[in-house]
Amino acid sequence: MSILATIAVAAEGGHHVVNELPFPAPVFGIVTFAIFTALAVVTFSFRDVANRHSAKAEAYAREHGADQH
Repeated sequence: MSILATIAVAAEGGHHVVNELPFPAPVFGIVTFAIFTALAVVTFSFRDVANRHSAKAEAYAREHGADQH
């Protein structure tokens, strides 16, 4: 249905469907913000993991010939 047809039906007082939300609208935004914040915290917790054990990584590289490449 085109937007003009939708406007015409609405202007004539046509059939109107109301779907109630299970929560008030701002709750959806708050929940989404909380989820993204939790994901950001998890992502942030993995920062600098590669350098955490740099001495071990260097020793492993020396033992397995990574310096030759």
